[in-house]
Amino acid sequence: MSAISVGQAVVLGAVEGVTEFLPVSSTGHLKITEGLMHIPVDDDAVVGFSAVIQVGAIAAVLVYFRKDIVRIVSAWFRGLRDREERHHHDYKFAWWVIYATIPIVVVGLAAKPLIEGPLASLWVVAGSLIAGSGVMWAADQMGRHKRGEDDTSFKDAMLVGSSQILALLFPGFSRSGATMSTALILDLDRVAATRLSFFLGIPALTGAGIYELKDALGTGAGAAPLAVGTAVSFVVAYGSIAWLLKFVAKHSFNAFVVYRIVVGLALFGLLASGVLDS
Repeated sequence: MSAISVGQAVVLGAVEGVTEFLPVSSTGHLKITEGLMHIPVDDDAVVGFSAVIQVGAIAAVLVYFRKDIVRIVSAWFRGLRDREERHHHDYKFAWWVIYATIPIVVVGLAAKPLIEGPLASLWVVAGSLIAGSGVMWAADQMGRHKRGEDDTSFKDAMLVGSSQILALLFPGFSRSGATMSTALILDLDRVAATRLSFFLGIPALTGAGIYELKDALGTGAGAAPLAVGTAVSFVVAYGSIAWLLKFVAKHSFNAFVVYRIVVGLALFGLLASGVLDS
């Protein structure tokens, strides 16, 4: 019997799709939702399921940014063949995304037992939600928002890519929140910071989903719930991406900061009262 039912998969897929690219922590929200549905958050099948349905959200990014991705990948292949093409920003950016993914891959493999063990606690999620809010608020205030996407550099990509480790080690911190905050500190404008977060998330999240697929199927996460959860995640994430890009073009991240604090405090309350099991 599958550890997760099709009905639960629909709910979790929707939660993943809404929260994956918003700076509110998809991992945190998934764990909270699993807890409320009495799904064991540290079960191997559940951990694998959560990683696999992220592929749906990543597929939404691939579809939404397909023109940009085709342009960047084409520039990369042209640069491999023609030395003159290597001066093009898109060629360099493709390599930067590859290099910037290495730190999270290394840490993810080395710290896997810790990430799936003690750090998977909902207490960690609650604390990380609130701590991440402080970082996000400070970054939005500190950043001068004067640099666009074409102004990004190798240093920017490496620092922003490496910041994904925070979300890996502290579920609740938010991968999007960490990358966007880092980009804002580096003075990128909010739209550029958001788009850079999207692009850097593609290889990291896709790799995590593929890596966990075999374990997810082998430990009780049935094929039907995985397929349904991934499909729902794709549809909802596509709408979430479109909304977020419009939102950050005209608004600060303060609404997300307040929301994270409220959710974090509520989670502390639910854990302390015994309503949720950590």
